[in-house]
Amino acid sequence: MPNLPLMELREVSLTASIGSSYLLQNISFRIARGDRLAIIGASGAGKTSLLRLLNRLSSPSTGSIYFEDGDLDRIPATRLRTQVVLVPQEPKLLGMTVRDAIAYPLKLQQLPKAEIQQRLETWVNNLKIADDWLDRNELQLSLGQRQLVAIARGLVMQPKILLLDEPTSALDIGIVDRLLKILDQLSSENETAIIM
Repeated sequence: MPNLPLMELREVSLTASIGSSYLLQNISFRIARGDRLAIIGASGAGKTSLLRLLNRLSSPSTGSIYFEDGDLDRIPATRLRTQVVLVPQEPKLLGMTVRDAIAYPLKLQQLPKAEIQQRLETWVNNLKIADDWLDRNELQLSLGQRQLVAIARGLVMQPKILLLDEPTSALDIGIVDRLLKILDQLSSENETAIIM
């Protein structure tokens, strides 16, 4: 059934936790395997709020979200977040070294050590993360370096949908160009849907 959307939002609204003002109102769209979607808007327009709905860090006030033709609310959050991965705008390494931070979600999935190592090496090489970063912690990295590590941590998951919250805001132009080429290749060859 190739025409089925990977994810679909139907009349989704989100109200502020205090009061009844809308952060998002009546949002509907579909995304299929390999699609690339850019969400644009002014600061405070609800872009991050929308991304947080897509992997259940938030729940809509009204409307429905479906993932692979099932209700998003019925999919266990831990399972969903292995397939719909959010790379946040302000990345944190949770007190870990770069190596451990990138490998952490794979360890949570209890993947074999050899597979964890292979995925780690693949994305460290593809993103050209310097070997001397791997034993550094968050305090020893610039914001752009932390952002690149967070992107690597998302990519090692091999998600069906990759959510990127302003992923290039602190990156150098050369790194941005390389990242965009990688994302293009992921969507066209691996059918990863990209929302940023």
